[in-house]
Amino acid sequence: MGIQDIIEGKKQWRAHLARVKALPPDYQIVYKEMQRYFFKVGPVDLPDGPLLPGIVDFFEEGVAAGKGVLQLIGNDVAAFCDDLIKDTPTHADIYQESLTREHGTTEK
Repeated sequence: MGIQDIIEGKKQWRAHLARVKALPPDYQIVYKEMQRYFFKVGPVDLPDGPLLPGIVDFFEEGVAAGKGVLQLIGNDVAAFCDDLIKDTPTHADIYQESLTREHGTTEK
């Protein structure tokens, strides 16, 4: 990864954050909670993947339709997040697999 890639990545992230800041306050709060949850759970492709920009797209559509954020996602934010990443490998999954492999090799 060269310096140009880093600069371009920062530009994209700042543009993404500007879109988040343009959302109504309730949407911003829920987005930040979702982002915190995703960084904690750790989908492998989170930094470069379409998940976070896709959520902003979805929220922008909800705002345009005049819906509240909880009308879009429901009352359980964590369940909504889990549903979004149910088929996505996470860092926790990779770690668990490595433990299983280590445990399996020590028993042989």
